[in-house]
This record gives sequence, structure tokens and C-alpha cells, in this order.
Amino acid sequence: MTDQLSPDEKLHLITRNLQEVLGEEKLKQVLQERELKVYWGTATTGKPHIAYFVPMCKIADFLKAGCEVTILFADLHAFLDNMKAPWELLELRVKYYEQVIKAMLESIGVPLDKLKFVKGTDFQLSREYTLDVYRLSSMVTEHDAKKAGAEVVKQVEHPMLSGLLYPGLQALDEEYLKVDAQFGGVDQRKIFTLAEKYLPSLGYAKRTHLMNPMVPGLTGAKMSSSEEESKIDLLDSAGDVKKKLKKAFCEPGNIQNNGVLSFVKHVVFPLRGEFCIKRDPKFGGDKIYTAFEEVEKDFAEESVHPGDLKASVEVALNQLLEPIRKKFESPELRKLTNTAYPDPSKTKGAGKGAKAAAGGGGEDDELAPSRVDIRVGKIISVEKHPDADSLYLEKIDVGEPEPRTVVSGLVAYVSQEDLQDRLVLVLCNLKPQKMRGIESQAMLLCASIEGEPRRVEPLDPPEGSSPGERVFVEGYETAKPDDRLNPKKKVWEKVQADLKISGACVAQWKDKQLMTKLGQITCKTLKGGNIS
Repeated sequence: MTDQLSPDEKLHLITRNLQEVLGEEKLKQVLQERELKVYWGTATTGKPHIAYFVPMCKIADFLKAGCEVTILFADLHAFLDNMKAPWELLELRVKYYEQVIKAMLESIGVPLDKLKFVKGTDFQLSREYTLDVYRLSSMVTEHDAKKAGAEVVKQVEHPMLSGLLYPGLQALDEEYLKVDAQFGGVDQRKIFTLAEKYLPSLGYAKRTHLMNPMVPGLTGAKMSSSEEESKIDLLDSAGDVKKKLKKAFCEPGNIQNNGVLSFVKHVVFPLRGEFCIKRDPKFGGDKIYTAFEEVEKDFAEESVHPGDLKASVEVALNQLLEPIRKKFESPELRKLTNTAYPDPSKTKGAGKGAKAAAGGGGEDDELAPSRVDIRVGKIISVEKHPDADSLYLEKIDVGEPEPRTVVSGLVAYVSQEDLQDRLVLVLCNLKPQKMRGIESQAMLLCASIEGEPRRVEPLDPPEGSSPGERVFVEGYETAKPDDRLNPKKKVWEKVQADLKISGACVAQWKDKQLMTKLGQITCKTLKGGNIS
């Protein structure tokens, strides 16, 4: 079959449904001479979810086009990305990823014997690779490294050096895996352009980069392993699939940021070549579509009801998930799942007496979010820093006899007038720090999304909140915060790594909501943003 395909036919298979290709002329040249060598890497962090079917479908296309395909389980990257995968769990998560990715490929009919599976630490700890990391680090600026990882690496106010290394290592992987092209999501574009810029400086060839669109999650934002309400797990039961799809964002006639419709486009059609909308006979009965554009057009014109679309996707999705569920019914794989992703409420720290119980979630005391003293504050006044153009001094009432002085650059994003008398969130037990000669006695917490330009919004307490009210993580209501956080222990940095904004604009820590006694902490628009 592959031998009968022309270079143009192979190019069509390789590039169909991609959002962007960098280096297409180089790709065409390789296809004229031989089969393309391409790799897809995945950091072994959170559990893979149904959006992983999108790259799996492209891998199927690559194999149909005769490509030599390598799948990289990037365990070292998982650790470098703000410790999303603890060192002691790396090996177990690699094994889980290998089993679940293979199960996904088998469920869509991809022959595993044509694929090469590689673990990152099998070559990334070699002498040659390590020397190249040092060589690259002497060329890449901090600005370029941070910019490259902005949409992939967890962004925090004081980033670890590890996160800055991440993009460079991904660039080097192209050389050490000896491929012509790297495949990934369009969110990795800045890492790909960093590779194109710097690999030639090391004497290595510039590669082609193939980019998938980012598939919306069930809430309309990017589907994320760390955001429970946005995703369907590969091992979710049929009942869970029905429940999550029922809640999914699927507004009548709206084809933008529609995760249900996107699944049809990027998974169902590439695999099946058709899609059946199941309907009651009184509404026209079942209808089979042979092109996604027809489904999209009918949905936009409201000829297809969201309920019928969801019900039909539910059928298609369960057909894909059932073989994976069956495979993971074995005692060995159940044990692997539970050890690679232990239940936080059953971890070792959960049984350490009253102190652990007070934390409410069984987390390691070192990482318990209850140690952080976050309060509702009210901005009393805002004035310019006398020695820094970009900084302002905010006097904030946090429920103490005297207001605290906070030095921040928030006025660059929110007008001085809008900040006056505004209720905000304030981190109160950091060690005071001098900023251009003036002591900042707390930290103003905001939601942010990196990029050009950077977007920042203050976090909003529930309506009716008062200065000094405590903010807690759901399940940690009764634990007391530290009087002062020890900066050497980096407790705030570790807690902050798991703080983010959900697709519903709700502040969360590890999928648990940030709250006061009156309700949720939110922001206005920055879905999927970080909190710092």
C-alpha cells in the first residue's frame, strides 16, 4: 500500500488536519528521496485523556504514509516541568503511559510493530547529551528559554531553573533521536522555533515541525490533565462519559471552542471516514455524514441539536474506550494505575495524627496548601513608587490594625482608578522583601497568561467578602497557616505550582477550589491561567 503512494499522496496524509507546518519544502524534499523519520514526545505527567486520540490519529496517518515513527516518553521533561511528576514516581508513570498509549493505538487499529518506543532518560543522561545541554545553555538567553516554554511549561512568578532547561532539551531530542521532523501541538510552536534557531549553532540540522491544533476541552478551554472538568479520562466508565458529556459546553449553533464538535473532526472522521448522528425518527431519524464540513454546517444552522451530537459522540467515544477499559481490568494494570497515580487521601502523610487530619486532604505536610496564609484584602490607596516607574505601592487592609504595604506592578494591567477600594487576594505570610528600597509586606495574587502581551487580572473574592477573611482550599478549611513561611523550604513555590484558573474561571489547587466562607474565588476572563 505505502509503496504505491506518490510523494504528494504521502504529503497529504502527513499534513492533513494539521494547523501549521514549519519547513514544508524540506519535508517535500525528504519524501522525494526516502521515508520520513518523525517523532512525537509526551511528558509523563498527568493521566492521558481523550484529547490524546488526536495525536494518535496523526500517528496512524504517518504510518499509512510509510513514515518511521518514534514515540518518546519524556520522563525527564515531566520532572523538569515544575516537578509535575515526582522523581520517585517517574518510572511508574512511564510504564503507565506506555501501557495506555499502546492500548489507545490498538483501539484505533494501529500496528505496534511499526513503532519505536523510547524513554527520555535512556539517552538524555549520556555524556554526549549532557555536554550538548551545557553547550546549548551557553547560547540560549533566559528570555528565549522562558518565551519558548511559555505555553508548555508551568509558569510561576519565580521559575525554577529546570523549567528554563526544558525547551532546550526538547530541541536536542530531535538530533539524538535522528529524525527529520518533530510532531506536536501548536502550543509548542515557540519550542520548535527555538530548535530551528539554535540547533544549527551546534552544527545540527534544522528539522521540520508538524503542528496539530489544540482541541478544546469540555468547558471550551484547552483540555488539560490537571483540570478535571475539562476532560474525559481514558479509563472513565460509560456512566462517567455520559455525565461529563452532558455537562460539556455545546451551545446550539456555536462552532467555536466546541470540544464535542472538535472530537468529531479530529478523531472520528480520520478514523472512520464517516459519522452517524443518531436521532429519534420523529426528528428525521439517523443521518450519516461523510464529511466533517457537512456536520459543522448543519450544527451551525441548528439542524443538528446539541443533545443529538453529544449522544452520537458518546457512542463513538465508548467504542474507542471499551478496549482500553478491558485491558486495564487486569490486576497488574490496576495496581500500576494506583501506584503511578496514588490517591492523595491515601498517601503516607494522611495517617500522621491530628496534624495530617487537619489538612483535610492527606497531602505531604511540606506541600499542604493550608500552610499558606491567603486573605481577602481591600485596597485603600495606590501611589507610584518613588524610585521605580513600573512599580506602585498599594496600602491594603487585610483585617489587621494597620494596613500592609504591597509593592507590585499591577497598575500596568489594571488602572489605578479601578484598583481603588477593590477587594483582592493577598498572601500574608511570606517574609517581607525590599523592592527598590521599600519593604513589601505581602503579595497581591493575580491570574495571568504569559504571551505577548502578557495578560493579568486580580483574583476576585465572592461578593460580600470582608477584609481579613481567610481563603482556603476546599477540604483544608480547619488547618492553620504557618506564622511565616521559611523561604529556604520554598513552600509557597511548591503550592503555587499547582494553582491555576479552571475553564470556568474558578481558582483551583490540584482541581480543588479556592474558597472563602461565602463561596469560590474567581477571575473575569483568564481561563487556564496561572496564579502568582
